Amino acid sequence: MQKNKWLALAVIAAGTLMVILDGSIVTVAMPVMQGDLGFTPEGLTWVVNAYLIAFGSLLLLAGRLGDLLGRKRVLIAGTLVFVAASVLAGLSVNAGMLVAARFLQGVGGAMFSAVSLGILITLFPAPRERATAIGVFSFTGAAGASIGQVLGGVLTDLLSWHWIFLINVPIGLATLALAVPYLPSDRGLGLRAGADVLGGLLVTAGLMAAIYAVVEPSYRPLTAGAAAVLLGGFVARQATARTPLVPLRIFRSRQVSAANGLQVLLIGAMFSFQILIALYMQRVLGYTALQTGLAMLPAALAIAVVSLGVSARLIARLGEKAVLIAGLTMLAAALAWLTRLPADARYTSDLLPVMVLIAGGGLVLPAITGLGMSGARPDDAGLASGLFNTTQQLGMAIGVAALSTLAAHRTGTLLAAGTAEPSALTAGYRLAFTVGAVLLVVSIAGAALLLRSPRRAGGTDDGDSQQYHGDTTDRLTDRVDDRLAHHTP
Repeated sequence: MQKNKWLALAVIAAGTLMVILDGSIVTVAMPVMQGDLGFTPEGLTWVVNAYLIAFGSLLLLAGRLGDLLGRKRVLIAGTLVFVAASVLAGLSVNAGMLVAARFLQGVGGAMFSAVSLGILITLFPAPRERATAIGVFSFTGAAGASIGQVLGGVLTDLLSWHWIFLINVPIGLATLALAVPYLPSDRGLGLRAGADVLGGLLVTAGLMAAIYAVVEPSYRPLTAGAAAVLLGGFVARQATARTPLVPLRIFRSRQVSAANGLQVLLIGAMFSFQILIALYMQRVLGYTALQTGLAMLPAALAIAVVSLGVSARLIARLGEKAVLIAGLTMLAAALAWLTRLPADARYTSDLLPVMVLIAGGGLVLPAITGLGMSGARPDDAGLASGLFNTTQQLGMAIGVAALSTLAAHRTGTLLAAGTAEPSALTAGYRLAFTVGAVLLVVSIAGAALLLRSPRRAGGTDDGDSQQYHGDTTDRLTDRVDDRLAHHTP
């Protein structure tokens, strides 16, 4: 059983790597795709947007279906959809076909990601083992994004952009081959426990409208209004439904609510950095896709060392809150360094220090994951996982849309005033990095004021359940959960 548990973690890590790679691997290949498939500059953004809309809007529904139907079943089904969509994307011959394939990839990615974290926390109830497992899981997320840019550059330059999608096929098949025998089977609560179809439709449509409002400014007032109505209806539904999709008691935990809220800010800053620094290196410094990927390699290595070799030990000793704040401080310093970025930057003096400081991501993601999942009951693990991944995707979509828009507006203003293009582009990126640094400083303040580390002995989280620390804590957790469930509508 002990061996199977770590093999199951390997399955989750491999599948997560595949999904995360797909989110970042396209960034360095987008200019080549534009030339081959005839994308307009505005249409090219939908290579990313189609994925984010499907992924972010379906996570909550997929997480609840995992609780009802069995997380293993949903994970396997999601992997199959993702692999099939990757083949379709790799064989795309026009822009519409690629965008449709990316949407399907988002569907499969949501099904996988929504339940993977729930499986992990039920497999590793012991605090020290859970910290190690979350460190491995978070490494695949943090380093996987940087590895995606490296791999995307290599595959695009040496083969073709088609291979950035086809590379998912062997990873996905290997994940499936290991998932069937090694992931724990769970029957789920059954559909009779309540799927809340209306709630699922409201939240899925509402999140789609909200993300669309962020990534597509043309219809923003209409889609933002629709999102507000749909999500408001969803909240009302959850307060009155007999079997709600998202029991509102999960938000009574200040720990869970604050961790998810802070994640929107910090993920928005981190993911925007990855997109914008790649664009800066290609559009201003003239790097090729391969050179851009290799330039990001030190960041991937630094994150790997910290998340796999350091984070679990620090969390066990200091607690998630202290580790989160330390990591956020490193990331804020990295973006602050970029606010002085020149148009003729030297890699060793202007960019390499940033790639080293980005190692803070290897501290931030394990810590915020542990905090975000700290109040999850076993039968709500899929829901909490889906909620956590939903806020992560919202952070990505909102961050990239907002900071990219700021950068583009600043660049456009300077170009209209006669500024040379490299200087105008650099000024736009500097503004975006400044705002990203401010978001991270706000995250540091929020973490210090709102979060409590569940790893520390003693104390409670406003009556919420803590991580399982033994039989005594298990009994206390059960009583608290029962009390909360009793008062839930």
